[in-house]
Amino acid sequence: MLLKNIHFVLIRPQLGENIGASARVLKNFNCENLRLINPRDSWPNKKARATAVEAKDVIDNAKIFTQNDQAVEDLHYVFATTSRSRSVNKKILNLDEALKLINTFSNKKNIGILFGPESSGLSNQDLENANYLVNIPTNIKFKSLNLSHAISVFAYNLFVYAKKPSYSFKNLYRSDDASKKEVQIFLKFLIDNLDKVGFLKPEEKRKLMIMNIKNIFHRSLLSTQEIRTLSGIISSFIKYKSAKRID
Repeated sequence: MLLKNIHFVLIRPQLGENIGASARVLKNFNCENLRLINPRDSWPNKKARATAVEAKDVIDNAKIFTQNDQAVEDLHYVFATTSRSRSVNKKILNLDEALKLINTFSNKKNIGILFGPESSGLSNQDLENANYLVNIPTNIKFKSLNLSHAISVFAYNLFVYAKKPSYSFKNLYRSDDASKKEVQIFLKFLIDNLDKVGFLKPEEKRKLMIMNIKNIFHRSLLSTQEIRTLSGIISSFIKYKSAKRID
Protein backbone atom coordinates (compact mmCIF):
# COMPACT_ATOMS: atom_id res chain seq x y z
CA MET A 1 0.00 0.00 0.00
CA LEU A 2 1.30 3.46 -0.92
CA LEU A 3 0.20 5.96 1.72
CA LYS A 4 1.21 8.87 -0.51
CA ASN A 5 -1.76 8.01 -2.76
CA ILE A 6 -4.27 8.31 0.10
CA HIS A 7 -5.97 11.66 0.74
CA PHE A 8 -7.96 12.53 3.87
CA VAL A 9 -10.83 14.88 2.97
CA LEU A 10 -12.55 16.82 5.76
CA ILE A 11 -15.92 18.24 4.71
CA ARG A 12 -17.00 21.41 6.55
CA PRO A 13 -14.76 20.84 9.62
CA GLN A 14 -15.81 23.16 12.42
CA LEU A 15 -12.98 23.53 14.93
CA GLY A 16 -9.45 24.60 14.12
CA GLU A 17 -8.23 22.50 17.04
CA ASN A 18 -9.74 19.36 15.51
CA ILE A 19 -8.10 20.09 12.17
CA GLY A 20 -4.76 20.58 13.91
CA ALA A 21 -5.14 17.37 15.92
CA SER A 22 -6.07 15.54 12.72
CA ALA A 23 -2.95 16.84 10.97
CA ARG A 24 -0.84 15.70 13.91
CA VAL A 25 -2.17 12.16 13.87
CA LEU A 26 -1.85 11.95 10.08
CA LYS A 27 1.83 12.74 10.38
CA ASN A 28 2.17 10.18 13.21
CA PHE A 29 1.12 7.48 10.76
CA ASN A 30 2.77 8.76 7.58
CA CYS A 31 -0.50 9.89 5.96
CA GLU A 32 0.14 13.54 5.20
CA ASN A 33 -2.33 14.40 2.40
CA LEU A 34 -5.02 16.63 3.91
CA ARG A 35 -7.87 18.33 2.04
CA LEU A 36 -10.44 20.67 3.56
CA ILE A 37 -13.80 21.61 2.08
CA ASN A 38 -15.33 24.82 3.43
CA PRO A 39 -13.78 24.88 6.93
CA ARG A 40 -16.19 26.80 9.14
CA ASP A 41 -13.65 29.18 10.68
CA SER A 42 -11.21 31.41 8.86
CA TRP A 43 -8.31 29.83 6.98
CA PRO A 44 -5.37 29.80 7.52
CA ASN A 45 -6.33 29.05 11.10
CA LYS A 46 -4.01 29.87 14.01
CA LYS A 47 -5.62 27.32 16.36
CA ALA A 48 -5.23 24.54 13.80
CA ARG A 49 -1.57 25.40 13.34
CA ALA A 50 -0.91 25.61 17.09
CA THR A 51 -2.61 22.26 17.79
CA ALA A 52 -0.69 20.56 14.98
CA VAL A 53 2.61 21.17 16.85
CA GLU A 54 5.30 19.42 14.73
CA ALA A 55 2.79 18.66 11.97
CA LYS A 56 2.49 22.30 10.88
CA ASP A 57 3.70 21.29 7.43
CA VAL A 58 0.57 19.13 6.99
CA ILE A 59 -1.55 22.21 7.81
CA ASP A 60 0.49 24.46 5.53
CA ASN A 61 0.26 21.99 2.65
CA ALA A 62 -3.45 21.26 3.09
CA LYS A 63 -5.51 21.84 -0.06
CA ILE A 64 -8.62 23.98 0.38
CA PHE A 65 -11.78 23.59 -1.70
CA THR A 66 -15.24 25.13 -1.82
CA GLN A 67 -17.03 22.23 -3.55
CA ASN A 68 -17.06 18.49 -2.96
CA ASP A 69 -16.68 17.68 -6.67
CA GLN A 70 -13.51 19.79 -6.95
CA ALA A 71 -11.94 18.10 -3.94
CA VAL A 72 -12.23 14.58 -5.37
CA GLU A 73 -11.98 15.06 -9.14
CA ASP A 74 -8.41 13.68 -9.36
CA LEU A 75 -9.26 10.66 -7.19
CA HIS A 76 -10.25 7.23 -8.52
CA TYR A 77 -11.92 5.68 -5.46
CA VAL A 78 -13.66 7.41 -2.56
CA PHE A 79 -14.54 5.89 0.81
CA ALA A 80 -16.95 7.85 3.04
CA THR A 81 -17.04 7.25 6.78
CA THR A 82 -20.40 6.93 8.50
CA SER A 83 -21.65 5.74 11.88
CA ARG A 84 -25.33 5.47 10.95
CA SER A 85 -27.52 3.73 8.41
CA ARG A 86 -28.15 5.60 5.17
CA SER A 87 -30.93 5.83 2.61
CA VAL A 88 -28.46 5.60 -0.28
CA ASN A 89 -27.79 2.48 -2.32
CA LYS A 90 -24.08 2.07 -1.60
CA LYS A 91 -22.24 -0.85 -0.11
CA ILE A 92 -21.29 -0.41 3.54
CA LEU A 93 -17.95 -1.94 4.50
CA ASN A 94 -16.52 -2.58 7.90
CA LEU A 95 -13.09 -1.10 8.51
CA ASP A 96 -11.18 -4.30 7.73
CA GLU A 97 -13.02 -4.76 4.41
CA ALA A 98 -12.25 -1.16 3.45
CA LEU A 99 -8.57 -1.54 4.33
CA LYS A 100 -8.26 -4.64 2.16
CA LEU A 101 -9.78 -2.81 -0.81
CA ILE A 102 -7.61 0.26 -0.30
CA ASN A 103 -4.58 -2.01 -0.06
CA THR A 104 -5.54 -3.44 -3.45
CA PHE A 105 -6.23 -0.09 -5.11
CA SER A 106 -3.66 2.33 -3.72
CA ASN A 107 -0.46 1.35 -5.54
CA LYS A 108 -1.58 2.96 -8.79
CA LYS A 109 -4.73 4.89 -7.94
CA ASN A 110 -5.58 7.92 -5.82
CA ILE A 111 -7.82 7.16 -2.87
CA GLY A 112 -9.97 9.60 -0.90
CA ILE A 113 -11.37 9.08 2.59
CA LEU A 114 -14.19 11.45 3.52
CA PHE A 115 -15.01 12.69 7.03
CA GLY A 116 -17.97 14.92 7.87
CA PRO A 117 -18.37 17.89 10.23
CA GLU A 118 -18.18 17.27 13.96
CA SER A 119 -21.81 18.10 14.74
CA SER A 120 -23.59 16.03 12.11
CA GLY A 121 -21.28 13.86 10.02
CA LEU A 122 -21.68 13.54 6.27
CA SER A 123 -25.00 14.38 4.63
CA ASN A 124 -26.51 12.14 1.95
CA GLN A 125 -25.49 14.74 -0.63
CA ASP A 126 -21.88 14.53 0.64
CA LEU A 127 -21.95 10.81 -0.19
CA GLU A 128 -22.63 11.29 -3.91
CA ASN A 129 -18.97 10.92 -4.95
CA ALA A 130 -18.33 7.88 -2.75
CA ASN A 131 -17.84 4.38 -4.10
CA TYR A 132 -18.21 2.83 -0.67
CA LEU A 133 -19.35 3.72 2.84
CA VAL A 134 -17.19 2.66 5.79
CA ASN A 135 -18.31 1.99 9.33
CA ILE A 136 -15.73 2.18 12.13
CA PRO A 137 -16.77 -0.32 14.83
CA THR A 138 -17.65 1.34 18.13
CA ASN A 139 -19.78 0.85 21.23
CA ILE A 140 -23.30 0.40 19.85
CA LYS A 141 -24.64 2.67 22.60
CA PHE A 142 -22.14 5.46 21.90
CA LYS A 143 -21.10 5.61 18.24
CA SER A 144 -20.04 9.24 17.96
CA LEU A 145 -16.29 9.67 17.46
CA ASN A 146 -14.35 12.92 17.68
CA LEU A 147 -13.14 13.89 14.20
CA SER A 148 -9.44 13.53 14.99
CA HIS A 149 -10.09 10.23 16.81
CA ALA A 150 -11.89 8.77 13.80
CA ILE A 151 -9.01 9.87 11.58
CA SER A 152 -6.48 8.35 13.99
CA VAL A 153 -8.24 4.96 13.86
CA PHE A 154 -8.20 5.01 10.06
CA ALA A 155 -4.66 6.36 9.73
CA TYR A 156 -3.19 3.88 12.22
CA ASN A 157 -4.77 0.92 10.44
CA LEU A 158 -3.61 2.19 7.04
CA PHE A 159 -0.11 2.50 8.48
CA VAL A 160 -0.23 -1.11 9.66
CA TYR A 161 -1.67 -2.33 6.35
CA ALA A 162 1.04 -0.48 4.44
CA LYS A 163 3.52 -3.08 5.68
CA LYS A 164 1.50 -5.88 4.07
CA PRO A 165 1.94 -6.86 0.40
CA SER A 166 -0.48 -5.33 -2.08
CA TYR A 167 -2.35 -7.45 -4.56
CA SER A 168 -3.13 -5.87 -7.90
CA PHE A 169 -4.74 -7.90 -10.65
CA LYS A 170 -4.41 -6.20 -14.03
CA ASN A 171 -7.12 -7.02 -16.52
CA LEU A 172 -5.44 -6.78 -19.92
CA TYR A 173 -8.80 -6.17 -21.59
CA ARG A 174 -9.82 -3.28 -19.33
CA SER A 175 -8.68 0.31 -19.74
CA ASP A 176 -7.58 2.46 -16.80
CA ASP A 177 -10.07 3.18 -14.04
CA ALA A 178 -11.93 6.45 -14.58
CA SER A 179 -11.13 9.36 -12.31
CA LYS A 180 -13.92 11.16 -10.46
CA LYS A 181 -13.46 14.10 -12.84
CA GLU A 182 -14.15 11.84 -15.85
CA VAL A 183 -17.29 10.55 -14.12
CA GLN A 184 -18.37 14.11 -13.30
CA ILE A 185 -17.94 15.23 -16.93
CA PHE A 186 -20.03 12.26 -18.10
CA LEU A 187 -22.71 13.00 -15.48
CA LYS A 188 -22.99 16.62 -16.59
CA PHE A 189 -23.40 15.44 -20.20
CA LEU A 190 -26.04 12.91 -19.11
CA ILE A 191 -27.99 15.30 -16.87
CA ASP A 192 -27.94 18.11 -19.47
CA ASN A 193 -29.51 15.75 -22.00
CA LEU A 194 -32.02 14.37 -19.51
CA ASP A 195 -33.12 17.97 -18.92
CA LYS A 196 -33.53 18.50 -22.66
CA VAL A 197 -35.89 15.52 -23.00
CA GLY A 198 -37.85 16.45 -19.87
CA PHE A 199 -36.86 13.38 -17.87
CA LEU A 200 -36.03 15.25 -14.65
CA LYS A 201 -39.60 16.23 -13.80
CA PRO A 202 -41.54 17.22 -11.82
CA GLU A 203 -39.28 20.04 -10.62
CA GLU A 204 -39.75 19.24 -6.93
CA LYS A 205 -38.25 15.76 -7.52
CA ARG A 206 -35.38 16.92 -9.75
CA LYS A 207 -32.77 17.30 -6.99
CA LEU A 208 -33.46 13.82 -5.58
CA MET A 209 -33.45 12.25 -9.05
CA ILE A 210 -30.06 13.81 -9.85
CA MET A 211 -28.64 12.62 -6.53
CA ASN A 212 -29.82 9.07 -7.27
CA ILE A 213 -28.29 9.18 -10.77
CA LYS A 214 -24.96 10.41 -9.39
CA ASN A 215 -24.96 7.69 -6.74
CA ILE A 216 -25.43 5.01 -9.42
CA PHE A 217 -22.38 6.05 -11.41
CA HIS A 218 -20.08 7.11 -8.58
CA ARG A 219 -20.47 3.82 -6.74
CA SER A 220 -19.71 1.90 -9.94
CA LEU A 221 -16.06 1.07 -10.65
CA LEU A 222 -16.09 2.37 -14.20
CA SER A 223 -13.13 2.39 -16.57
CA THR A 224 -12.23 5.23 -18.93
CA GLN A 225 -13.36 3.10 -21.89
CA GLU A 226 -16.71 2.37 -20.23
CA ILE A 227 -17.27 6.10 -19.71
CA ARG A 228 -16.54 6.69 -23.41
CA THR A 229 -18.92 3.86 -24.36
CA LEU A 230 -21.75 5.25 -22.23
CA SER A 231 -21.20 8.73 -23.69
CA GLY A 232 -21.28 7.21 -27.18
CA ILE A 233 -24.54 5.40 -26.48
CA ILE A 234 -26.23 8.61 -25.33
CA SER A 235 -24.84 10.54 -28.31
CA SER A 236 -26.23 7.86 -30.64
CA PHE A 237 -29.71 8.21 -29.14
CA ILE A 238 -29.52 11.99 -29.54
CA LYS A 239 -28.48 11.68 -33.20
CA TYR A 240 -31.21 9.11 -33.84
CA LYS A 241 -33.87 11.32 -32.31
CA SER A 242 -32.65 14.34 -34.32
CA ALA A 243 -32.71 12.29 -37.54
CA LYS A 244 -36.26 11.07 -36.84
CA ARG A 245 -37.38 14.64 -36.24
CA ILE A 246 -35.99 15.70 -39.64
CA ASP A 247 -37.74 12.75 -41.35
